[in-house]
Amino acid sequence: MSEQNVYYETLGLTEASSFEEVQSAKARLVAECEDNPQKKESIEAAYDAILMERLRLRQEGKIKVPDRIRFAEKQAKSSVPTTARNSPLSNVGSQWFTDLLDQPESSNELLWPSIIFAGLAGLSWVLTSEDALGASLALALGMMCAVYFLNQKTRKLWRSMGLAAVGLAVGLGLGLIVVQIFSSQGTALSDSQVSSLSTSITLLVLWFFTGFLR
Repeated sequence: MSEQNVYYETLGLTEASSFEEVQSAKARLVAECEDNPQKKESIEAAYDAILMERLRLRQEGKIKVPDRIRFAEKQAKSSVPTTARNSPLSNVGSQWFTDLLDQPESSNELLWPSIIFAGLAGLSWVLTSEDALGASLALALGMMCAVYFLNQKTRKLWRSMGLAAVGLAVGLGLGLIVVQIFSSQGTALSDSQVSSLSTSITLLVLWFFTGFLR
């Protein structure tokens, strides 16, 4: 008997059980053994082991997960109207959008990307005031960080590089729009301020791509 089977048997389940069934069994069993710390600990350990195994399978692309549940293997029923579900184009577009989005499990997943991209944004303001190449350096570092963090989630280097490149293009476009808005309102910005502002907006977009796309 495999180790994973033991964990499922501890919760009274099988490997075919859904994520909701795993959660429900864990909550019920923990409530039943409040006076038995040792048994409670074994139930929680089995639950954690099952979650880690399903996370591994998800990262390997062996199971599909709904957008609202990270470790479930069964797709939740769509709330899209029947007429929309019957459209092949609608199904393809909806699936593509669902596969693209990612919901961080906890704030810890966003902690390091937030610190790094915020630091790069601040660095761009410091460097650009002294050297015209400061913004380019900050953007280059931001691109590398975005590719790294995206690849940590997707395990697909080319996909990660593509998403980072799209994020860079979107960020630069938004930066140009914001600069034009300032100019249209009569706000005079120096060349270094324009460069730093555009760089900061681009880094913000890269941070968003890193945290909420896959």
